[in-house]
Amino acid sequence: QVQLVESGGGLVQAGGSLRLSCVASGSIFSINAMGWYRQAPGNQRELVATITSGRSTNYADSVKGRFTISSDNAKDTVYLQMGSLKPEDTADYYCNAAGTVYSGSYYRDMELWGQGTQVTVSS
Repeated sequence: QVQLVESGGGLVQAGGSLRLSCVASGSIFSINAMGWYRQAPGNQRELVATITSGRSTNYADSVKGRFTISSDNAKDTVYLQMGSLKPEDTADYYCNAAGTVYSGSYYRDMELWGQGTQVTVSS
């Protein structure tokens, strides 16, 4: 079974920092890209940041200069370092991965989502 497990969420004051981690495990042949999305109550899920296996990154305008996405390809892990946090960053943060998984000699493309980790920023 292939899965993503996030960690690192919590409660922090405005201006503070948090680091999220996400580990992919299971029968993974390769990962092309990983990323973070977030969903605040009453809002749609939105992209926060993505990173490819070649370490090309993409950020939402709202987090540019404050958040940094990085990855450890050998460990199938992605991180999100969040700084200068604002109350509007409060949301459930979800890890996403796209790549190829295998079962025996059968390979297929996959897109996975983690279960989410809550980030709350108090003013």
